[in-house]
Amino acid sequence: MGTYSAKPSEIDKKWILIDAENVVVGRLASFIANRLRGKHRPDYTPHVDCGDYVVVVNADKVRFTGRKLQNKIYYWHTGHPGGVKERTADKILGGRFPERVLEKAVERMLPRGPLGKRQLANLRVYPGPDHKQEAQQPEKLDVAALSPKNHNYRKAKAA
Repeated sequence: MGTYSAKPSEIDKKWILIDAENVVVGRLASFIANRLRGKHRPDYTPHVDCGDYVVVVNADKVRFTGRKLQNKIYYWHTGHPGGVKERTADKILGGRFPERVLEKAVERMLPRGPLGKRQLANLRVYPGPDHKQEAQQPEKLDVAALSPKNHNYRKAKAA
């Protein structure tokens, strides 16, 4: 009896839809990363892309805990000498591409290399409530209900 190793032709990928409204970014990103990698499946194989396709809507309404909205800084380099740039999380969420906060969080939880890029290509993030994957009939998952810290975070802390 040997160890089972799934082949790409044997993988049955599903489409799932996640509403990111009022969900904490880190918890949501780790859930999405596990789904993209396929670690929720009993036939998980580390070197094969066996994860699901994930569609995220309302990515501009995600939440940060504590003071991360003002204190979390995203850095990038322009490629020129002295070209290190920075922007806080609230400026990105209020900017032109607010979905990048969630995309970066998920990207940094996936493995680096060709497999990670292939798995990240299975992620679709939309800032508003509309998405283009209606034809795939994605199954809706309620991620906010998985952790009590995702909803009524401030109200539960005050009580």
